[in-house]
Amino acid sequence: MIVVNCRFLSQKITGVQRFAIEICKQLKSIYPNVLFVAPFDIIHPEVAELLAIKIIGRFKGQIWEQFELPIFLDSLNNPILLNLTNTAPLLYNNNIVTIHDVAYLVYPNAYSKKFLLWYKFMVPKLLSKAKHVFTVSEFSKKEINKYYSTDLKRISVLYNAVNEEFQCHSYTGIINEKPYFLALSSLSERKNLISLFKAFNLVKETVDNLELLIIGDLSTNSFAQLDISEFINRKDIRFIGRVSDQKIIEYYSGALAFVFPSFYEGFGIPPLEAQACGCPVIVSKETSLPEIFLNSALYCNPHSIEDIASSMLKILNIEQRERLIESGNVNIKRFSWKESTLQLLKIIETVNS
Repeated sequence: MIVVNCRFLSQKITGVQRFAIEICKQLKSIYPNVLFVAPFDIIHPEVAELLAIKIIGRFKGQIWEQFELPIFLDSLNNPILLNLTNTAPLLYNNNIVTIHDVAYLVYPNAYSKKFLLWYKFMVPKLLSKAKHVFTVSEFSKKEINKYYSTDLKRISVLYNAVNEEFQCHSYTGIINEKPYFLALSSLSERKNLISLFKAFNLVKETVDNLELLIIGDLSTNSFAQLDISEFINRKDIRFIGRVSDQKIIEYYSGALAFVFPSFYEGFGIPPLEAQACGCPVIVSKETSLPEIFLNSALYCNPHSIEDIASSMLKILNIEQRERLIESGNVNIKRFSWKESTLQLLKIIETVNS
């Protein structure tokens, strides 16, 4: 039997939680002997119902994961515990862990002190004890090996993919009155939003009738706060906040382009979602992104405001946009939640034999 740590159902959805949810959905449909467990404070009841979640314990958060979960597992004779979102119980010895990236080591100033201290303490211990380690790109696999000297043979890559709901719809002119560039981002330093804002200023010097829309939370306990006060009250830069998947699909479908100038990414799900919705993408040429997008994106230097702006201007060309839309449609077919889950099961079977 495989038990899956579903504490992520008590957390807001970012790329990490998206990965966990989609892998769990596939596990539920193709593997009969799996048990999904979670604390009581679930905020995604529809997913919990789909997975037939077993709620255990009286606590939540770290206390649940570090103490109540291992006690429960001991009562089941210590089955394999699959952990999909960077954390796992340190006191349990039959863990399989997923570490999505090591951005907190490369950009420590982007994270809150509390988050940073916990991850620096926890992750090396998990990696040293885990039966196996999953991550989401060859880039992240090399980074885990680089920073923690984890044997590459103990690390396997499971790519992210795109939910089938993400498809192109004709919303241009309905979702927003003016043509717009779109970004989906937290206020983490590594997402490079300030450079995007400044690049947009340069674009506006050439083409005035444009807006920049930002989807995502403006505050979080995990990241150090980014000062965006200079841009927050601009009429041509709109902060949409957190929205439903259906609304995100509408924004993707109507955008001139999706812009993702990150300094550091373990994978990068949002630009892949954008491609699935027929939206051309501009991505950073750093870290995992060339691995994921090959020749299907327009690349920019995230350290150069001028280069980000130049890429945004280039993508206004209709022929350029059509080429990127076509190549993006080809690129998304390289990724499948089902294939990643089948690979996961194959590796777990080998580890457990």
